[in-house]
Amino acid sequence: MKLSRPLSWFLLVFGVWSWIIWITFVKNLVKNGSGLAFHHGDPTAYFWVHLALAVVSLVWGTAIGVVGLRGLRALRRTS
Repeated sequence: MKLSRPLSWFLLVFGVWSWIIWITFVKNLVKNGSGLAFHHGDPTAYFWVHLALAVVSLVWGTAIGVVGLRGLRALRRTS
């Protein structure tokens, strides 16, 4: 199965976007703007849950971006 060029580009851009958005999210989480991530300097359950969600989302976004990249490479080979 081959992906279309627009779909491949969308998936690749989504993968790049996920790196930008989730790294920014983790930076903001560590800054503790809401006051919920740390209690007396120690990480709370809020911190660990949100960090785990960010890491899983980053991994999924990377995988989706790789699918898009592979789709573009396959289209280039057949062109």
